[in-house]
Amino acid sequence: MKTALVFGSSGLVGQQLVQQLIQNNSYQKIKLFVRKKINIQNPKIEFIETKFDNLEILSSEIKGDDCFFCIGTTKKNSPDKKEYQKVELELPKKIANLAKQNNLQSFIFISSGYANSKSSGDYLRFKGLVEEELISLKFDNLGILRPSFLLGNRKEKRIGEKIGIIIFKILSPFMVGPLKRMKPIHVKTVAGAMIKIAQLEIKQSIFESDEIVKLNEN
Repeated sequence: MKTALVFGSSGLVGQQLVQQLIQNNSYQKIKLFVRKKINIQNPKIEFIETKFDNLEILSSEIKGDDCFFCIGTTKKNSPDKKEYQKVELELPKKIANLAKQNNLQSFIFISSGYANSKSSGDYLRFKGLVEEELISLKFDNLGILRPSFLLGNRKEKRIGEKIGIIIFKILSPFMVGPLKRMKPIHVKTVAGAMIKIAQLEIKQSIFESDEIVKLNEN
């Protein structure tokens, strides 16, 4: 029986991931690292409350088998550039290094389509830099997921993204070949793929959005 560590359990992907982990018999404990407890109750759940400002203190808690990292923000929620960089770049790199030091077998990370460390935009550049750091750490099992537009019930209303999803839904039947990776994808599919990558020995580290769909279908 395994122990899962989840960072970002209150987000769109994280909420669905936790529900699927609860239902998965391979996991006996699910450690949720949170700023404040969320409204979920299950014997498997253990809350680790933290402000994420002194991660060395957390080192003793970052122990288990599979680490799932779903934390992310937007420039609207984190308008301060230093804070944005801390959440999108510094935090995942630090958590990954602590996980490696504590010999966790798997690290599963939610990145983004077209992540690139040389991108001119902060979001894609930070995701690309985190990806490079994760690959350099050489986890026994590494999963970097690059989902397209995420479908699911959002608490936060993002008008621009909502319009984009509607447009891509309409265009979805015409997206073939390289354009498949741009099709909207449901958070249930992403969460399911995260768990599958953690449980199976898949000789692949980066999964584009269409590959996430295929993985969840197998």
